Amino acid sequence: MSIDLKDIERRMDGALATLKTEFAGLRTGRASSSLLEPIMVEAYNQQMPMPQVGTISVPDSRMLSVQVWDKGLVGSVEKAIREAGLGLNPVVDGQTVRVPMPALNEERREELAKVASKYTEQARVAVRNVRRDGMEYLKKAEKDKEISQDEQKAHAADVQKLTDDKIAAIDALLANKEGEIRQV
Repeated sequence: MSIDLKDIERRMDGALATLKTEFAGLRTGRASSSLLEPIMVEAYNQQMPMPQVGTISVPDSRMLSVQVWDKGLVGSVEKAIREAGLGLNPVVDGQTVRVPMPALNEERREELAKVASKYTEQARVAVRNVRRDGMEYLKKAEKDKEISQDEQKAHAADVQKLTDDKIAAIDALLANKEGEIRQV
């Protein structure tokens, strides 16, 4: 029995895909519905992603709007956007929450860079967790005499190389995003 490196790689790629999605939401001054999608809203005594409580649209390049389906959740949506750490100030207009995109001044660029760093660290942690799971599986397999110590070390080296490659890809995504943020 050997470790399934394809499964480990697939799980690590999932962390990368999530990071790319989160970065897509970090629009540098332009409105993008993906900016609000990961925000969790307190609704019906549980946390729900924004797209499950309303329709997110982009009426123009400097404005987002959320058409909230349940009138009782308008305040929760506004609060979630305000507290998301994105530096946005939503305005309630009936059952619609309008979110003007602030101009990208130096302070806003720094905020976006910090958010990008936070997303990157979450992705690194996710990759390291997958690595830890793989290493624990290998140690258990060796202890249970399913694989030899040499096989365990060889597979552990493969898992570590995969981890290093994914972390490097994550760091490259961050460097690219930070350049995009500072460039505009």
